[in-house]
Amino acid sequence: MTSGETVQPAPVALREPAHQVSPRAVTYWRVGAGITAAVVTVPLVVVALVWSDRPWWYLAPAALVVLLLLAWAAIMPSFRYRVHRWEVTADAIHTRSGWLTIDERIAPLSRVQTVDSSQGPLQRAFGLRSLTVTTASAAGPITVACLDVDTAQHLVADLTAITGASQDDAT
Repeated sequence: MTSGETVQPAPVALREPAHQVSPRAVTYWRVGAGITAAVVTVPLVVVALVWSDRPWWYLAPAALVVLLLLAWAAIMPSFRYRVHRWEVTADAIHTRSGWLTIDERIAPLSRVQTVDSSQGPLQRAFGLRSLTVTTASAAGPITVACLDVDTAQHLVADLTAITGASQDDAT
């Protein structure tokens, strides 16, 4: 190396967030996908029964849609569980979600503006809760879906304490 050359630092590989969502999320997602499949399947079955004089090939696309929805409900939740992760460090919140398209977000805690917790009726039945962390970012809020209720409550308290102690104005 000559005296005028600078050494470029090696790129740092980003590690995955440390925590998975609740294992109950798999069943929650499966039930949600099953409800969607039922909402689509019931009208298709009714139409098939009412218009029974149609040839078999007319019903083949409907049967294919139903089979794809059932496969979706059976397979998707397990894949989704494997990739949905989150972590809060002393400096940032880091999430990864998605199973076809992976969305990875890291936001400095100094940029956090609000921490919201939500729980729909189906989540309540499974003892789950989701958090939405709004930051001063054009990319929008960060969501950590399907946490155990106790974990979510502790995370809200921790994030509120951390961001409340910050001297920055999160803008």
